Amino acid sequence: MSTFIEMHAVGTSVWLDYIRRDLLEDGGLADLVAEGIRGVTSNPSIFQKAIADSGEYDDDIRAALAEDPDATVNDLYESFAIDDIRSAADILRTVYDASDGQDGFVSLEVSPLLAGDTDATVEEARRLWAAVDRPNVLIKVPATDEGVPAIETLISEGINVNVTLIFSLAAYEAIARAYIAGLEKADDPAGIASVASFFVSRVDSLTDERLEAVGTEAALALRGKAGIANSKQAYRLYQELFGEESFGHLAARGARPQRLLWASTSTKNPEYSDVLYVEELIGPNTVNTVPPETLEAFRDHGEIRGATLLHGWDEADAVIAGLAEVGVDFDEVTAQLIEEGVEKFADSFRSLMAALDEKAGLVRAG
Repeated sequence: MSTFIEMHAVGTSVWLDYIRRDLLEDGGLADLVAEGIRGVTSNPSIFQKAIADSGEYDDDIRAALAEDPDATVNDLYESFAIDDIRSAADILRTVYDASDGQDGFVSLEVSPLLAGDTDATVEEARRLWAAVDRPNVLIKVPATDEGVPAIETLISEGINVNVTLIFSLAAYEAIARAYIAGLEKADDPAGIASVASFFVSRVDSLTDERLEAVGTEAALALRGKAGIANSKQAYRLYQELFGEESFGHLAARGARPQRLLWASTSTKNPEYSDVLYVEELIGPNTVNTVPPETLEAFRDHGEIRGATLLHGWDEADAVIAGLAEVGVDFDEVTAQLIEEGVEKFADSFRSLMAALDEKAGLVRAG
């Protein structure tokens, strides 16, 4: 049995955090699906590397400009991104159908430049949803204060949503409640899909910096523990929010819980295991989206030790409490992370637009 199929048997679906034209056209994604990969995520940074840092899309740029010489760089980007998302969705459609709409999704993000504008986010999400026109697509919306009401609106309209850049329990609870409120407003909540992308390794990276600045023995002993602890607390909250008592009335109408998706699962610190954020976050009804290098590492030497998410909750509480005891403000850490996360994606998007503008200029100049 494949490692990824075995993980799914324990409850965690493995998705690939990567998309590029050659992966879709040379059978690479289809091979991964056969091996047990059950979805794909993308973000502006991934598309920036795929489109701007390679020549794979140059012929498409020429063809698009030949057809419409006045096409903007955003027109070019969306045409390539939507084509790739459709192709990935079609490859994953067998998974979507076989899982009755539980897996088999591919994600496309609204422009990160709209993260502070609720109405603009909703309008762009609606437009992208209609343009892609696939049932197994998730439109990504960031978990900003302005994103929360957008999520409720989109879910109420039957648009699948991947809520991204979640770092704190407070942000997670807000978006989970927005999802539930959207389901309650929907004419038919059955079939509406959503995941909550809870980031992990970035939490450790910034928290470790704060701990090292404190420098005491007690502080240094907490390095590399906050990301997993924060995630396990989120999973416990997930069980409360989507338990029979609180979610049963919607489940009776065919609604599904909004699954937690573990994102940012590549290990940034080489002192830590390169499969740390996969092995420690396995449990019922979850997703782990992994970049290619983490996928390779887990395939090679990852261990499945059962549902690790169901254990170590007391230790997780002790870690988060310990941060405050040594003088690290964890709320401040997670607030900084959401701000940096939005800006990082915005920077990637701007870089992508600049690269496309340069390539389009070269084409127009012959």
